[in-house]
Amino acid sequence: MIAIIDYDAGNLTSVERALRSLGAECAISRDAGFISAAERVILPGVGRAGTGMASLRRLGLDKVLADTVAAGKPLLGICFGTQIIFDYSEEDFTDCLGLMPGKVVRFPLEHRDADGQPLKVPHMGWNGMQLKRPHPVLSGLPAEAEFYFVHSYYPLPAQESFVVGATDYGLPFASAVARGSLVAVQFHPEKSGRPGLRLLQNFLDWDGKEGGGAL
Repeated sequence: MIAIIDYDAGNLTSVERALRSLGAECAISRDAGFISAAERVILPGVGRAGTGMASLRRLGLDKVLADTVAAGKPLLGICFGTQIIFDYSEEDFTDCLGLMPGKVVRFPLEHRDADGQPLKVPHMGWNGMQLKRPHPVLSGLPAEAEFYFVHSYYPLPAQESFVVGATDYGLPFASAVARGSLVAVQFHPEKSGRPGLRLLQNFLDWDGKEGGGAL
């Protein structure tokens, strides 16, 4: 069973539909006992850092997530669920989960591409990802694959070794990160067509080890 964490964030049902299309048994839940007993956990969502963290703490799910990672159970963060795994977010000046060292910062207000042309914030739409190092959850993705992004903030991991995929939007940023049994992507795989479904299937097959593959 895959637990999709409900912490008053949006876009949870899209993740559920994508997983069910792959034949996965999953459920959206905010019950700490159910999430703790799940074989793997997904932290998705669209929202604000302050609100999201307040909900996780109120529900006691911040501790459940820490225990999930400590136990080596596979955990996938998606979009906003990626940002709040870090120590701190500039959005709402929020202390976050601290599951991965680093912080989350906003794209510059006057954001421009290499030619000096203005770029819209939030970064919204399709963009590619450059694989920085192999990871089982990113295996088999075509080099030309594009993924769907919607975000104004992006992760700055404390160590370059945590970055497994990078994307350029006026500046390069970490769009996929991993540490132990935790992997997280800034884009929405559930809205990214076949490449996104391949990533989700990889997560379903993953044993939680960075050098491991299918169970």
